[in-house]
Amino acid sequence: MRLLIALCGLLCLPLAQAQVRPYEDIIDSGVLKVAVYENFAPYSFKQDGQPRGVDVDLAGTLAEGLGLKLELLWAIPGEKLDDDLRNFIWKGHYLRPEVLADLMLRVPYDRDYSNQRNEVGELVNEQVVMFGPYQRERWQMVHDSKRLPTVDSIGVFRFHPIGVELDSVPSFYLSSVFGGQLGRNTQHFVSTAAAFEAMQGGEVDAVMALRGELEWLLFEAADPVLKTADNTYPTLGQPTWDIGMAVHESNRQLSHAIEQQIEAMVADGRLKALYARYGLSYELPGLYQDVQ
Repeated sequence: MRLLIALCGLLCLPLAQAQVRPYEDIIDSGVLKVAVYENFAPYSFKQDGQPRGVDVDLAGTLAEGLGLKLELLWAIPGEKLDDDLRNFIWKGHYLRPEVLADLMLRVPYDRDYSNQRNEVGELVNEQVVMFGPYQRERWQMVHDSKRLPTVDSIGVFRFHPIGVELDSVPSFYLSSVFGGQLGRNTQHFVSTAAAFEAMQGGEVDAVMALRGELEWLLFEAADPVLKTADNTYPTLGQPTWDIGMAVHESNRQLSHAIEQQIEAMVADGRLKALYARYGLSYELPGLYQDVQ
């Protein structure tokens, strides 16, 4: 009976609630909590047990600019970005509901996405502010120039095998474009790195993936035979997009402080230099292209 009473008492205890830290509390704590994606080289990953990547370095710079130490929260992607924003910015994951990030990186900076509404007309992400574009991303191809000298058109993959990550945009695109004519030569792998390794081993002649991922793999491989292709992608809906950040809607003071740092890093070249450390080209987001 005592055990039953004790169990009932535990069930009646309030669940731990995620608490958004106001800007003043963040500063007083001496720590900036930043969510980055796990196992996502070259942006955020661990090498020999140490955090590395563009987003890791950027998070460290932003924390330092606020006079704070960095605490990383490693995010495993959910089925949708909405899930990630809920789990790390405004509600918390059910396995650790009391833990929230102050800032999340690698969030699409897209007005249509920010303003999307649910079936009853409510903003889907009304508790989130998406801001601070710091990179333009795009789709890219890399090919083995010995087996495939040039890629003037994606039509060459009627005759040459190409590797893509399973369930990715390139996977769906190449399997369906031209009425599915490229489908039989589109080979699927568990990751971009696995597809790249297959290209190095001669299983496929090219890979399509995010430009940043491929440039990092090229940088690591240092093989002059592997080349980037500059072809276009017919009927691909959004070949380029901007990457930014997110905070809770109540934390606009933090977003303003971070935005000032990003603007300074773009202006003085520090952001471009940060990307160069990982062998990546840097393309200005549209917000800064418009004012140049």
